[in-house]
Amino acid sequence: MSDARRTIAHFDIDAFYASVEIRDRPELQGKPVAVAGRSRRAVVLTASYEARPFGVRSALPLYRARELCPHLIVVPPDMAKYRAVSAEIFALFRARGHPVEGLSLDEAFIDFGEVGIEAGRTLAQHIRAEAKHLTGMTLSAGVASSKMVAKIASDTCKPDGLLAIAAGGEAEFLAPLPVGRLWGIGPKTQARLAGLGILTIGQVAALDAQGLRTLFGGWGREVGDLARGRDARAVQPERPTKSISSEETFDYDVSDERRLLETIKLQALDIAAKLEREGLIAGTVGIKIKRHDFTTLGRQTQLSEPTRDARRIYRAAKFCLRRAALGDTPVRLLGTRVASLSAAQAIAPTLFERTCEGG
Repeated sequence: MSDARRTIAHFDIDAFYASVEIRDRPELQGKPVAVAGRSRRAVVLTASYEARPFGVRSALPLYRARELCPHLIVVPPDMAKYRAVSAEIFALFRARGHPVEGLSLDEAFIDFGEVGIEAGRTLAQHIRAEAKHLTGMTLSAGVASSKMVAKIASDTCKPDGLLAIAAGGEAEFLAPLPVGRLWGIGPKTQARLAGLGILTIGQVAALDAQGLRTLFGGWGREVGDLARGRDARAVQPERPTKSISSEETFDYDVSDERRLLETIKLQALDIAAKLEREGLIAGTVGIKIKRHDFTTLGRQTQLSEPTRDARRIYRAAKFCLRRAALGDTPVRLLGTRVASLSAAQAIAPTLFERTCEGG
């Protein structure tokens, strides 16, 4: 196969939330920083690279992070600011007209088309330089013929790196890496493979068809292909929003219904604002409840007609909460969610809305 095969880049903004805070507060430069909330159950959202040698990482409980790094500087998150920076960088991703698949605020794939690896490397470097100039953020990037290899390459060269893997060199690049780097190999499978002496991706790639079936069952052929750097999955451009949610983990478990109702009222307002920004209406409202014992339940209801009105979303969520019949059960987390989304102009204004518009 010639070098004119599809070339895919994976971009990852380095330590995103922490990097934004350090950019805006130069006195934090070179210090261990974590972005986290202030509640008793807060977890680290992002840690600077200076904090990571102490074992501070995303999803670590904040109290544990402070134990590991007593001089850790904790900054509260500013999601509106992070979304604004992300929007600037994603505008750069889309500027050349290539398909973009956003994975999160700080991560995306771009399909550069059949341009070859060197042209892909040059495009990726231009985007990295533009992002640094525009926002002050550093991006790590991997460029390869497939999504998985591009993603692993960008992870390998963090922070502020660029690594391109030429077509035909995928298996050699992957071979020495831990088997857990393969997509779909979780900690339990990795531990099982380690017990059999299989530690690297190269060892998986060397297995024959029977060995792959024995270890992975019906998924064996796909695992073997991935281990050899073969991944046919295409970059999927952004799809329409399917649902919008808002949730809160309480500092202390809540069993007071009035407190729960006040929470979903605030969540309804938040969701209504998001629907307004995206020009959407919702036909389904639901709630998510995580009880004190970590068991989870959900309830949802279909609206008589779609809406983005906070009062109607609140009433529907309240109905769902009472259907859950919690009694005095302590609640750890409560969330509200809307789905069955459509464009706002897809329905005519309700009688109430027409009356309001008419004065």
